[in-house]
Amino acid sequence: MTTDTTGTVARDGDSRPGGPADSPFIRACRRRPVPRTPVWFMRQAGRSLPEYREIRASVPMLESCRRPELVTEITLQPVRRHGVDAAILFSDIVVPVAAAGIDLDIVPGTGPVVAEPIRAAADVERIRPITRDDVSYVDEAVRQLVVELGDTPLIGFAGAPFTLASYLVEGGPSRTHAKTKALMYGDPELWHALCARLADVTLAFLRVQIEAGVSAVQLFDSWAGALSEADYRRFVLPHSTTVLSGLASAGVPRIHFGVGTAELLGAMGEAGADVVGVDWRTPLDVATGRIGPDKTVQGNLDPCVLLAPWPVVEAEVRRILTQGRAAPGHVFNLGHGVLPETDPDVLTRVVALVHELSSRRADQG
Repeated sequence: MTTDTTGTVARDGDSRPGGPADSPFIRACRRRPVPRTPVWFMRQAGRSLPEYREIRASVPMLESCRRPELVTEITLQPVRRHGVDAAILFSDIVVPVAAAGIDLDIVPGTGPVVAEPIRAAADVERIRPITRDDVSYVDEAVRQLVVELGDTPLIGFAGAPFTLASYLVEGGPSRTHAKTKALMYGDPELWHALCARLADVTLAFLRVQIEAGVSAVQLFDSWAGALSEADYRRFVLPHSTTVLSGLASAGVPRIHFGVGTAELLGAMGEAGADVVGVDWRTPLDVATGRIGPDKTVQGNLDPCVLLAPWPVVEAEVRRILTQGRAAPGHVFNLGHGVLPETDPDVLTRVVALVHELSSRRADQG
């Protein structure tokens, strides 16, 4: 199985026209005309689906990420149910860090917990480079998925160096990121060494996914919004740029997303992505003005809106589609992940509504 320069998987060993590379999602990422606005949801493969909860009932999170048959099934569930325009690989941002030798676990109700948080240069040395063999289960799952998905694109993903570093320094999730910032400000040399090491791991992890056949990748910098623009540019941007620019020749669209990043959107747009994800706090037309006219935008329905009555959901979907027209390309999504209490039927209705409204608009020229 080979992958051509547009991310199309050719099952017969040769690149072919059409397929995922000609899908509305990939076309929108590349700022090309689309028959409708594509839609997918962050955390679409997960806790809102009863079929997901059933399959995960007796399987710990990290183990489920390491079993290709489970990864394949969980990734496919929202595609079957909702009719979304792209699948996203079921995994977790700490998977490559664990593969790189860090002792951690994903604790239910808490999140990633690191046994020995990073405190010194010797701790950074514990993070070893990874190869495809270290994450062979991801490679296998992606190869299974591209066959199952056919013309539906598969999105690979990884955590950005800053967010990974924050977990490793804090020892787990944090509201203030106090220890992270203390290390950044107090020992910049150690901070940059840590992020450089994590950038290498992240880049290797994404390359494994691309070589296995994903059609696009998303770099999640979930906690970057905790920083000022000046600090982002000094401590984060160089390392995110290492990852995204390192994939420039891979031939697949690159998406960059963070939460609470309204003041960082311009800088994030400089990191090298083709698409910039926007959380729900910033209207897409405003975000486009900050990011620049050469990027597709992704977003940005507030996940909590999905818990409101349908007329409210519909009005917000219409608003976001209208604002998204200011960008040269728009991928409809949430402004963060699907909440566990979301009714899956509402997600299905949102997909249908986005398709209906945007197809009607495309027909009208």
